[in-house]
Amino acid sequence: MATSSCFITATDTDAGKTYISAMLLQGFKALGSVAVGVKPIAAGADGQGRNGDALLLQCHSGIALPYRVINPICYQAPVAPHLAAVAEQTPIDEAELNNALARWQQLPLQQLLIEGAGGWLLPINNQRYLADWVADKQLPVVLVIGMKLGCLNHAMLTVREIERSGCQLLGWVANCIDPQMALLEQNIADLRQRIAAPCLGVVPFAPEPAQYQHLAIELATQLCTNAGYNTR
Repeated sequence: MATSSCFITATDTDAGKTYISAMLLQGFKALGSVAVGVKPIAAGADGQGRNGDALLLQCHSGIALPYRVINPICYQAPVAPHLAAVAEQTPIDEAELNNALARWQQLPLQQLLIEGAGGWLLPINNQRYLADWVADKQLPVVLVIGMKLGCLNHAMLTVREIERSGCQLLGWVANCIDPQMALLEQNIADLRQRIAAPCLGVVPFAPEPAQYQHLAIELATQLCTNAGYNTR
């Protein structure tokens, strides 16, 4: 079974990476495709050392996997991971990321969603960013744009940096996180004409369950179509 992998990034923390990743996982399940969501690095853990975003990915993945397979590197404090690494005296080890990726890509699945932490240029030490690791591994990228005032600048800075890294931007998702955003449709239209990669979908604020299910299937279908993946 061939595995198609992509990296999910966003314009900022709280733009909705996990929300969209979980939606994609549910869409793939509805399409009959075995998909798993993983989070290589997380910061902010419960008393058992588990991150809430990683737990949500674990819940919606098509294969039951141990938590530490889903999230191999997790820090207790809800702060930038490289700063948490210093505080906890446990550096982020790229060899651990490499080993985790190799394990994930050997799983019996069709779709692997690798969710980042924070935005695209997340530091992992004084010299390297998680984006550097993504580029080294030649992982294609999906960008989640949190639709709010200022998102045009955040989106275009991120798109330019993804392109500069040499990574393929498969597409982007407009995630409407601010229900009161002025000129929402105009902002989405502006992004459509500025970003060469396709818009995979527009996710409204708090969709109804039936609409959510439809959006999940549509997002998964669009991702597969634009990436040349098979859903079965």
